Amino acid sequence: MKSAILLFLLSTAAVAQPFGVGIKGGVPMTDFVDAVNQGTPNLSYVVRTNRYVVGPMAELRLPFGFGVEVNALYRHYSFSGTPGSVTTGAWEFPLLAKYKFKAPFVAAGVAWDKLSGLSQDFASAIKTSTLHKDVTHGFVIGGGVEIKALVIRVSPEIRYTRWSDEHFLDPAGLVKSNLSQAEFLIGISF
Repeated sequence: MKSAILLFLLSTAAVAQPFGVGIKGGVPMTDFVDAVNQGTPNLSYVVRTNRYVVGPMAELRLPFGFGVEVNALYRHYSFSGTPGSVTTGAWEFPLLAKYKFKAPFVAAGVAWDKLSGLSQDFASAIKTSTLHKDVTHGFVIGGGVEIKALVIRVSPEIRYTRWSDEHFLDPAGLVKSNLSQAEFLIGISF
């Protein structure tokens, strides 16, 4: 009985904490890069988007259902074809204002995206680069549900980001970054 009361008091104290930390991960619902295959062997790309997004999260829980969340989300992708190949990772840093309606929540804010570990390999005859910008920013909206279980909060959500500019833009028009990004994410925080 004493352990049940202690567990109840700890969980109540944890729910009242104004600051939470945890991990957020999920899967992209859109590809990060669009490629056009024109049917010509020397003018085509194949895109490989790894199906994960993961990183740490922190949240400041304010009164009256308001909050501020920041993430550092990592993803990896590549594209290759006859002209050459590109492999890279990207760190996305969203800063979101949140409002909770008991369990459901909505979020909106801004995000910055920085390429990391970029590797480009092109045929010497092509002498081209698809890198347009290694840093871009965008607008983020999303929504989900927060489920509280003792000291843990589980938050599945769908998030949409509209980027201001492409990371990649092939001069031939065969490959470019997707400006619209949708993701299904699950956050686990304490």
